[in-house]
Amino acid sequence: MNPTYHDLGDHTESFEIWYNPDELSYAQLLAYVWDSHDPSYSTRSVQYRNVIWVHDAEQRRVAETQKAAIEQESGRPVATAILDAKTFYPAEDYHQKYALRHNRALMQLFDRWYPEGSDFRNSFTAMRFNAYLQGHGSSALLLGELEGYGLPDELKEMLRAQAPKLSEDAGMQCAVPGA
Repeated sequence: MNPTYHDLGDHTESFEIWYNPDELSYAQLLAYVWDSHDPSYSTRSVQYRNVIWVHDAEQRRVAETQKAAIEQESGRPVATAILDAKTFYPAEDYHQKYALRHNRALMQLFDRWYPEGSDFRNSFTAMRFNAYLQGHGSSALLLGELEGYGLPDELKEMLRAQAPKLSEDAGMQCAVPGA
């Protein structure tokens, strides 16, 4: 049985990152992860514990090396666990692309383009728009990427019309790494 938000069992809330190792190394990606949370934070809750899930011996080596360096530099123990990756269960569809789901105008467009929830959940384009809505990027950067999304002309035109509003609504200021 897949865990749900209301019945997590012994699962840990986490997110899965897909990345291109030709553009960003695992060590670089992991540096973002360490910087994104307080690695000394410890909780008894399995649901909210800090974990880095590793997929192979090399990822474990990199994670353990960085963990040791953080401990030495900070003088504090790192509570973030490094564990072998297990089956990843995506959250229910209503938890996917939260910022985008709360932008009515854009969601009407994405609902037309991705009528199946799984298509929307797995969409790189929806992921990028969600990031922009959360303030990661600029409307100029978005417009520069739009041609590479493989969208129909009608949807591209609608999204171009929405792009200036993204900057106003979300206060986009920072560039998305690798964009």
